Amino acid sequence: MNWFKYASPQTFYPLAGKLVPLFWVAALVLSAVGLYIGFFVAPTDFQQGESYRIIFIHVPAAWMSMFIYLVMAVWAAIGLVLNTRLSSMMATALAPTGALMTFIALWTGALWGRPTWGTWWVWDARLTSELILLFLYIGFMALHASIDEPRRADKAAAILAIVGVVNVPIIYFSVKWWNTLHQGASVSLTRAPSMASTMLLGMLVMAIAFWMYSIAAALTRVRSIILERERRSAWVGTLQEN
Repeated sequence: MNWFKYASPQTFYPLAGKLVPLFWVAALVLSAVGLYIGFFVAPTDFQQGESYRIIFIHVPAAWMSMFIYLVMAVWAAIGLVLNTRLSSMMATALAPTGALMTFIALWTGALWGRPTWGTWWVWDARLTSELILLFLYIGFMALHASIDEPRRADKAAAILAIVGVVNVPIIYFSVKWWNTLHQGASVSLTRAPSMASTMLLGMLVMAIAFWMYSIAAALTRVRSIILERERRSAWVGTLQEN
């Protein structure tokens, strides 16, 4: 099977249309399961009580905010180097979802920080670098929207996305590099989990649910971008006639 044929917007458009419902359903089902485990099955934390349950939204959102940015930057770099239209469209489609995940991470972090730290916000290294990530997403979208010619907009935004990648490891390693209020990694590949198995299960299910949502939202959005940019193409005219 020749997967490279899907690099064309014309062939990718119907494929995305078939995948979108599957990812939306998966996101809804996994979200329901993850929230049930997190809020009704997982035990109460002996230090933080019930307030810790925000972790089942906060941590997956924070993970996805960084992961989506890396994926967006990769797509943008491919579009910049190889001049592939679909790659740039995918980067553009991912940005709003990445910004949403970053906002959710910051918002839930504030809700969690109020009872834990006694304040909504501190200029902590982890929080500040995550806020910078939100500004990078907003900057990417604003820069792209400010340039009328799509290909020039793709290239300019791609450069910003690639430069901004340096912020992702700063976010991840900030709790190790500096003395911060923010706790360390909730899950690590180098040591056994320090939380109850049901807590870990709920967090991982929610992370997969957020992943499914991000894919569904990006595919839905990229289909709209394809139609907008290819509106003068004959194949789009055929779709409109049908």
